[in-house]
Parts: sequence; structure tokens; C-alpha cells
Amino acid sequence: MERMQPVALKEWAVAIRALAEGKQIVLMRKGGIAEETRDFHLKSPSFWLYPTYEHQKRELLKEEAGAGLDKTLAGWSPQQTYADIECFATVEADIEVTSQEQLDRIRSTHIWTDRFAEERLKWKRQKPLHVLVLRVHRLDLPVRIPILDAYSGCTSWIRLEGDFTPGAMKPVLDDETFKVKAEQIKTLLSV
Repeated sequence: MERMQPVALKEWAVAIRALAEGKQIVLMRKGGIAEETRDFHLKSPSFWLYPTYEHQKRELLKEEAGAGLDKTLAGWSPQQTYADIECFATVEADIEVTSQEQLDRIRSTHIWTDRFAEERLKWKRQKPLHVLVLRVHRLDLPVRIPILDAYSGCTSWIRLEGDFTPGAMKPVLDDETFKVKAEQIKTLLSV
């Protein structure tokens, strides 16, 4: 496969698992604490998903997502020296959400609790919450990369270092299923 842009969005490993399994097609972003502008900006219309583990909280996940959290944490250690990259995403829509009412309309489309969504919306209240509608592709074989110091910190985006050349991948959802789910979210958010 040709070399693809090595930009990655950092996200909870349990959320990446839900995307990889087709259980959801959205991510919610407001910006990392250490972001240059402290706001979220879409740096690339397509990117790799880099799994993070440290800040995942069971109490911010719906009960049915707990098993996914257990699976992502099985075998993981804070001393781990590698990360497995298994998903590539393309942004179908970047929808700015400014009200709790909008968030409530999409509560059935993701793994997070109402509290999680509400906390994301309320942080830096004057700034919108970005709901990213993602078309996700899963690698046939994950790419194992070393965890570098450059990947740490509370930032949304990282640049994958070294020779990052993934193999074949397939869409998680077929075209029709994805189209229906994406249109549902856009309609619910009145886009």
C-alpha cells in the first residue's frame, strides 16, 4: 500500500474499539488542554486513530460499553512501549454543537454517558463541541509502533514518526449502512 499521511488523532482506546466494530461513527472533540490554541481544529480531513488508555473512565461510559473497556485494558500496562494502530478515518462531517438539546438527540449513537457529553460541551462553554462523523477503515493487520515521548501530553493531534506504511484495509461499515447512519446523525443535529 502507498505511504499515507502519518497524522493521527488521539482518542480513548475504548472509543476506537467502538468505531472499529461499527458500534458508532462519531467522536466528540473540544480540544486538548495542551493544544496550542486550546481549541479543537481539524488538522486533516483523514487521519489514523491513536489509542490512549490513561484517561478512560468507566463512569463516563454507558453500561454496555464496559465490556469494550475491559477488552481494551486487558494486557495493557502504563509501562507499555508500543501502540497498535488499526484504524484510519475520513471525516464525513464536522458538526459544531452548542446546546445540550443537540447532544441529547444523538445519545443513542455513541458509547458515552450523558455526563461525558455534557462535560465536553460545558468545558470552555463559549467554544462549540465538534461532533466528527467518521468513515472508518480497519487495517487487515494492525501496525505496531513504538510509543514516543512526542506522543504524550494532552493534545489531540500527533504526527506518527518513522516508517509508517500500513497494509490493506477495509471499511468497517458497507457504503449503504454508513450513509444511513451518517444521515441520521446529520438530521438529528439539524445539519
